[in-house]
Amino acid sequence: MKKITKKKHLEMAIQNVPSHPNPKVDLEQYSTPAVIASDLLWNAYSLDDIVDKKVMDLGCGTGIFAIASMLLGATSAVGVDIDKESIDLASSYCGDVEFICGDVCDLENDFDVDTIFQNPPFGSQKNAKKGSDLKFINKTIELSPKVLYSFHMASTEEFLISYFEKNDLEITHIFRYNFPIPKIYEFHTKESANVEIIVIRALL
Repeated sequence: MKKITKKKHLEMAIQNVPSHPNPKVDLEQYSTPAVIASDLLWNAYSLDDIVDKKVMDLGCGTGIFAIASMLLGATSAVGVDIDKESIDLASSYCGDVEFICGDVCDLENDFDVDTIFQNPPFGSQKNAKKGSDLKFINKTIELSPKVLYSFHMASTEEFLISYFEKNDLEITHIFRYNFPIPKIYEFHTKESANVEIIVIRALL
């Protein structure tokens, strides 16, 4: 896999990663736009969290963060998602990443990992599982990486800061994005809508 050294090339590469083949509302599956993924990944790259690091992508969908980490020089990358259709598609698209189909919360804690990216369900939809984002954080603490990048609704920022601090996670950066939500589910009434999200970078 040829290493990428420019942000614009990274965004172009991410655009080629396939989207969720059959988005499931209870999992709140929305593909991360290339412009957001590339910006976050480039920040992680600049902060020395990817090159020669072992990366894990929790709630990976079709593996954008795992695949892009390998393109940026990660030593290895593992993607984990409960949706078999997405994992099968990701595996067929990129053979350089290890993809695991299963519940993130059921992962064994014997992985050697430096950096974790995670994009859990926010629990904002009617049929979504509440508290999934906190379960992801708790699993990350068990996996004990050096650094975590975690996606959340911006409206939960104050609570999350407190939760991170109570669990001895040192927040170093908070990245803010307007996440476009396309009209892909039956209950959507608009062609698209923007949701304010944050990505918290924390040291463990």
